[in-house]
Amino acid sequence: MRVEVLGTFVLFSTIIYAAPSDVFGQQDAQKKLKTADKQLVQRQLDILKLYKLVNQDSNCTTAAGISKNYVLENRNEEYTNTQAYEEFLHTYQKGMLPRGHIFSILRWAHLKQAIALFKILYFARDYDTFYKTAVWAKDNINEGIFVYALSVALAHRTDTYGIIIPPIYEIFPYSFFDSAAVEKAQQFKQTWDDGQADKIHVIDANYSGYYLNLHPEQVMSHYTEDVGLNAFYWYTNVFYPFWMGGPEFKFRNDRRGEQHYYLLQQLLARYYLERLSFDMGEIPFIDWDKPLETGYFPSLVYPNGIPFPSRPNFAPLSTIKRNWGQSWMWKSKMGYSQMLVKDYERRISDAVDSGFVLNKNGNMVDLYTPEGFDMLGNLVECNPDSPNPRFIGPIEIFAKLLVGYATVPLDKYHVAPSALEHYETASRDPAFYMILKRITLIFQRYKSHLPPYTQKELSFPGVKIEDIQIDKLVTYFDKFESDVTNLVRLTPDEIKKDNVVIKVRQDRLNHKPFSYKIQVSSKADQDASVRVLLGPKHDEYFRELNIQENRMNFIELDNFKVTLKTGSNVIERKDSDSYWFTPDKTSLRDIMRKLTDSLQGAAADIDASEAFYGFPNRLKLPIGRPEGFEFQLLVCLNPYKSPTIQTSQQPPTYYFGRVGTGFNYVDNYAFGFPLDRIMEDDSLNVPNCMFKDVTIYHTEDINSSASGDNKV
Repeated sequence: MRVEVLGTFVLFSTIIYAAPSDVFGQQDAQKKLKTADKQLVQRQLDILKLYKLVNQDSNCTTAAGISKNYVLENRNEEYTNTQAYEEFLHTYQKGMLPRGHIFSILRWAHLKQAIALFKILYFARDYDTFYKTAVWAKDNINEGIFVYALSVALAHRTDTYGIIIPPIYEIFPYSFFDSAAVEKAQQFKQTWDDGQADKIHVIDANYSGYYLNLHPEQVMSHYTEDVGLNAFYWYTNVFYPFWMGGPEFKFRNDRRGEQHYYLLQQLLARYYLERLSFDMGEIPFIDWDKPLETGYFPSLVYPNGIPFPSRPNFAPLSTIKRNWGQSWMWKSKMGYSQMLVKDYERRISDAVDSGFVLNKNGNMVDLYTPEGFDMLGNLVECNPDSPNPRFIGPIEIFAKLLVGYATVPLDKYHVAPSALEHYETASRDPAFYMILKRITLIFQRYKSHLPPYTQKELSFPGVKIEDIQIDKLVTYFDKFESDVTNLVRLTPDEIKKDNVVIKVRQDRLNHKPFSYKIQVSSKADQDASVRVLLGPKHDEYFRELNIQENRMNFIELDNFKVTLKTGSNVIERKDSDSYWFTPDKTSLRDIMRKLTDSLQGAAADIDASEAFYGFPNRLKLPIGRPEGFEFQLLVCLNPYKSPTIQTSQQPPTYYFGRVGTGFNYVDNYAFGFPLDRIMEDDSLNVPNCMFKDVTIYHTEDINSSASGDNKV
């Protein structure tokens, strides 16, 4: 019956195809990378070659020649910031983390060196200097520092906008695939010879839940160990590094503090939705003064053979017990992580409750201003845009050091960091989400001091949602292969021939493509912001949840701008249209092949999202159950409020805007609106918002009739 009603409705309605290119008013912005520009394609190929086999010598003739002959000294005129150039030379001459040693961005000595390398790459006067510096760094600097600094520089230099950073799980596969897969890859290489018929060797890999049952949380390993999720969190620190800020990078244009909060809240909510399908329910609350019940065994090994540290169940977190028998007193602040976390949390809470924060000049700054929440986000992240990073230090970093359970190192270069100390592995540890929960509560403490949303604030006079139609939602596990050739060392002849290819095949959560239609009536021609959110309907005990207690558990599926016409409108949208959800990265080997073909005149179809980042689209939906699991959609239309900052910026070349331009958000509403803060009772009972029950099914056979395309 509903389908028939929709068919009649469409005859007298304006159909709005909310295409991605219309979302931010960037009708001319490209969703495909430019491959007609041969110089750009050649640059892209040259950069990608630097990521290949990063633990070995330069593997292309041009790069090898530059690396051998390039001298970094006496080139201060080739860099726009001579101080940064001289500081790097001083750091390098003093001695840096040796190649082959483990790098962690959360270790201060390592971070300083990575920043120093980033600066000379970023401040290189032209692309030629940038490239030669990168080639030199590949063969002379620690692999981890090199890849991180190069990636951040590519993301932020204006002349490298649109250049692809390859999948990090192919560059450093040790951080994404368990030790069993590593062992199989190395066994294959030991017995491989050039005459073998099979040039591509494929290894079937599992998640840690397949081998271990240390804690009930292990059942979530298919999600927490998904390489797309893990890589996404790494990319967030490439495009928005916690240590970067100030006028040079213009992160304030992107509301970086508020955006940081929303990242944490959305990661937390998405994890909660996945838990519900397994009757896991509420994410445990972490207490800094009590043993942590949830242990973690990463099943990962570093390239030098050292295993990632594990954490037992009921691990004590106290300063004395964590450092028993260690000469930790003056080595670093790491040994004081528990005390520092408690200090910083108390200071932030005091600032939130008092309404003021002490800035670095000793003056009190009002937190409850239009920019106050963004300022709070900067305080919590302890980035350079924070008003006082010395007084309120990096609570997230010290929480990860505390809970990760790595021991205090012998010295700054002999470290064995925990999974929480790397952005690419942090989301594998269940305790990561407990930390996010604790920190997110600080932000919600701030929101609790704001007046509740009224029905007037959430309404849109003259606009009414008549109905919502959505395809059946079906998830399944898909076979996915990743190139992990970097797990083995190759001979110079093998590098030249490029004839050793090792891949890992894994089952990864995916969903059938779906689309939806929103039937809207409007009494005027006007622009609107549309938000589509997905959240739970019941808790793990099947108790129906009130929106006030449930609002933090919703994830944002889509957010876009539409132009409504007077009368009836039908907004049509596909799941792949959402700006912040992107496909899996294409393999480095396949991207290079496409680019090489384009140099020879062939058409190269490369999505622009390859050069940017987003949450994996295939993880958009929680897994559900074979018999179905009920969730609810919330769709809201509100008057469009144009972002004030991006209107003064030059529109980006690609659909994905450069960081610092203000183009990476849709409107001027708070992130998470309208669920970002409490509301008066029945405030969401407005015509421009509608809840709709949806059921998510999980199937083992995607081709079965049970996973059909019927509307619900």
